[in-house]
Amino acid sequence: MYSIEPIGFIESPYKEKFAVPRQPRLVPSATSRVRLTGQANCLEAVRGIEQFSHVWLLFLFDQNLEAGWKPTVRPPRLGGNERIGVFASRSTFRPNGIGMSAVELKGVTQQGDQIYLELGNVDLVDQTPIVDIKPYIPYSDSVAGALGGYADLEPETAQVTFSKQAEALLATRKEGRMESKVIEQVLAQDPRPAYKKTKADNKEYAVNLFDLNVKFTVEGNFVTVTSIECF
Repeated sequence: MYSIEPIGFIESPYKEKFAVPRQPRLVPSATSRVRLTGQANCLEAVRGIEQFSHVWLLFLFDQNLEAGWKPTVRPPRLGGNERIGVFASRSTFRPNGIGMSAVELKGVTQQGDQIYLELGNVDLVDQTPIVDIKPYIPYSDSVAGALGGYADLEPETAQVTFSKQAEALLATRKEGRMESKVIEQVLAQDPRPAYKKTKADNKEYAVNLFDLNVKFTVEGNFVTVTSIECF
């Protein structure tokens, strides 16, 4: 029997699973950080890490662990209808609930006794447990000519517009310009279930980003932010 203890937790704009980018670097305007914990929360543990531009984060899909897993899954990139093996996917429902992402490392900071790794955009829900951090090594981790199968190309994006109310609220906020870009880049990925994308959809959706409840609608390849509320 093995047990794994988190060595830190992610702090990201994504307060729920819905609308989290399906891969890192799809929302370049967003930033995040790892808050180290326990014995890992010391400068000695990250000594030399700033030599690297990127790191691998190994983490737990903690919100999905109790749901279990199945041998086949329906990837969104295949329209949510075609089944393939779980090991031929990046499904969040896995036998051991372990994920990994290559992310930009912006630096190491310290606030009192607390050590942080400052990162670029991640594809992780806020407070996701981090179980390991490894440097990204370009000569071995980047494989020239590698094939990406059904996910060989970047996903198509939608055009996003903001209502006057949404623009006005963001204009009052200190980080409103950055938050506007993050909202736009998140919603451009169309976070709805894949099967919704081929059907007429009159539903208004909502997603929690930062401390904002963002409501939006989708019509074809156009997303409209209908309203934004602080919570």
